[in-house]
Amino acid sequence: MPVIKELVLEKLSGILIDESKDSSNIVAAGLVSEIVIANDRVFFAISAKKEEKDKFEIVRKKAEEVVKTIPGVNVVRVSLTSHDKSPSDLSRNDNTKKASNKQSVEGIKYIVAVASGKGGVGKSTTAVNLALSFRNLGLSIGILDADIYGPSVPKLLGLKGRPNPGTGKKIQPLNAYGIAAMSMGFLVDEETPMIWRGPMVISAITQMLREVDWGDIDILIVDMPPGTGDVQLTMAQNVPIIGSVIVSTPQDLALIDARKGISMFQKVNIPVLGIIENMSTFICPKCGEASHIFGKEGAMKEAKKSGVPYLGDIPLEIDIRVGSDLGKPIVEFNPGSICSQSYNRIANDIWLKINSSEKLQIVPNIIYEE
Repeated sequence: MPVIKELVLEKLSGILIDESKDSSNIVAAGLVSEIVIANDRVFFAISAKKEEKDKFEIVRKKAEEVVKTIPGVNVVRVSLTSHDKSPSDLSRNDNTKKASNKQSVEGIKYIVAVASGKGGVGKSTTAVNLALSFRNLGLSIGILDADIYGPSVPKLLGLKGRPNPGTGKKIQPLNAYGIAAMSMGFLVDEETPMIWRGPMVISAITQMLREVDWGDIDILIVDMPPGTGDVQLTMAQNVPIIGSVIVSTPQDLALIDARKGISMFQKVNIPVLGIIENMSTFICPKCGEASHIFGKEGAMKEAKKSGVPYLGDIPLEIDIRVGSDLGKPIVEFNPGSICSQSYNRIANDIWLKINSSEKLQIVPNIIYEE
């Protein structure tokens, strides 16, 4: 019998906020976040005020215990969340703080983060096509969709269904075009909004990274959420990222946020492998005229200004949009196109950077300054 949310909520409804006679249960009080069920695993969060942390730790443990009594449930992950402070606030103090607790991920040789300062610049599309281009180099590739609120990888790879149990307590990633993939989009319905606070999101990403049977992977592409928030900081603190790739359009508005992304990675001492200018030029399919809809060479100029490599540009191409909507990435289905050749060249350049004689620091120390 499959585990269903209604049964989890029923169990949680028996847990009171405290032992007082008039106490409400945690479900009725609206303290339980969106529940995610993946095979025999259940994930959710409970809201708690900072000053009530100790009391709600007892509640959290009770929640884990009662949900584990449900037939078919073997693993329960419950986080406490609060509006009082974000993980980024908690990571800072008055003194310089160093984080050296990075742990490698079993089976994965290198981790590359594909990021953007803002959404809508084609970051996920770029991540997927770069993954395919790395595969074309003969590398074994995985992709982790770290955008919990707006997962795009399932759509871009044409993947549906839920992951199956893997070896031990790990789950098996889905596979498309020879690429291992993991995304929250495999665990929840496409229309379901993820109403989770930062700690729960971070917990989910950590488990998708470390509790998945990736096998032997040369490069794991992490499709980062847009911005420079808690997820990016946590990944930088805890994951040995070999380098980051910034995606931006040539538009000044996008470049402002791309600049923030570059600055963030530099401050946490993660090498910026380069910046990609996406949607750089539109070639009219009828007359062949080139139009710079979002501006011209903006990312190239920004790369020079910021002192990071410029990896190249990807044209604004109808085939990319059509293929993305159909789950048919252009590198796979139109390998001879200009766009595919650009992705292949960029992937080759990144791989050369990773393996260059100027060895990148795989596990850097992270320094925060007020």
